[in-house]
Amino acid sequence: HRDLHSFPTRRSSDLSISSSPLVSGGQYYNDHRSWAEFRVAVQRRLDFLGKLGADIQKKEANPKKRIAPLHSKRVFLVHGHNEAVREKVARYIEKLDLTPIILHEQPNMGRTIIEKFTDHSEVAYAVVLLTADDLGGPKSGGAKNLVPRARQNVIFELGYFLGVLGRDRVCALHEPGVEILSDYSGVLYLSLDAADAWRIQLAKEMKAVGIPV
Repeated sequence: HRDLHSFPTRRSSDLSISSSPLVSGGQYYNDHRSWAEFRVAVQRRLDFLGKLGADIQKKEANPKKRIAPLHSKRVFLVHGHNEAVREKVARYIEKLDLTPIILHEQPNMGRTIIEKFTDHSEVAYAVVLLTADDLGGPKSGGAKNLVPRARQNVIFELGYFLGVLGRDRVCALHEPGVEILSDYSGVLYLSLDAADAWRIQLAKEMKAVGIPV
């Protein structure tokens, strides 16, 4: 019954044999035509159940991807153009005995960028680097009002991981002066300060959600 509800596109007539009843309105029809129509209706139902079984087997053979379990040591590192910051954060993640996932370091295998991204996004945590790679601001403000911003793909991936992992499993490390997104209230933002105080705080946040650091 549960599996039938998972395939709502099937017509209700495929499930019913009421279109060719042997008993209707208290009258029993025991004639050749009624039996022939009844057999056709039963065969339609059997055909439907056979197709349904094949659909269920296909669905079970191709389960949807799931996010890595809580004990996973995979940490996706979203970055922009600042290679120095990327390498600094990646090496720190490795010092925590975790595995940083950097997209451009993974093989392409004929995939598009978005396919490659989603294939490697099964992680336990995401660290997003908001570095001053772009400039932006209101169109009416003119060039003098432009402020440092992270790249658009970085913002896209930040939103993706917020939706997939949840706010408690995403940390945004930002350079001082880089614009912070006001819509993402509740997101953990840590400043990439010169004293590297972000390191201890990042490790604490990871440990708080069960990642072994």
